[in-house]
Amino acid sequence: MRVVIAEDLVLLRDGMVRMLSAYQFDVIAAVESGDGLAETLAALRPDVAVLDVRLPPTFTDEGLRAAIAARRAVPALPVLILSQYVEPVYAKELLSDGAGAVGYLLKDRVGEVGDFVKAVRQVAEGGTVMDPDVVAQLLGGGRRRSQLATLTPREREVLAVMAEGRSNAAIADRLVITEKAVSKHINNILTKLDLPPSDDDHRRVLAVLAYLGT
Repeated sequence: MRVVIAEDLVLLRDGMVRMLSAYQFDVIAAVESGDGLAETLAALRPDVAVLDVRLPPTFTDEGLRAAIAARRAVPALPVLILSQYVEPVYAKELLSDGAGAVGYLLKDRVGEVGDFVKAVRQVAEGGTVMDPDVVAQLLGGGRRRSQLATLTPREREVLAVMAEGRSNAAIADRLVITEKAVSKHINNILTKLDLPPSDDDHRRVLAVLAYLGT
């Protein structure tokens, strides 16, 4: 699996190169700047790109802009964005094209090696990965609070885990309930939020995030 990494902190960049290489990823490029990054991604077409939001030269949102530009050139190019802080606006902007194969994690998650590697693979395979802290803010900041208020405490728990991109089996394992119960809760959630039920886990997550993040 071919990977491009863009991270200005040399220790973190080299650490990710070593980590992913140890898990049989092929890191084909590891850069420290946003200059020409979009063009590099479009030319190399990696199986997944792991990008810091803030890169030189301005340290604002070069990584995000490069990701969006590259995905315009190469639709659904898998991109996992890393951020130092919870910035839901970046998560929403990344999801806005609805094409999937995206992720948004806090940099602290890189230290959780197993989960981080799993997240990289999930995005490369077309999935959606959202940091739990970002999900929590989206859940708390949705416009239609009246509809969210109709959810039971258990449904809110299921929604939070579902929005991280987890499968029904993973949700059941996390919450220690049956998959049948998870399916029932999800149907209730989608009904209460006026979202059509879908067997497509990725589209379901995007729909929920888009709804809560508007």
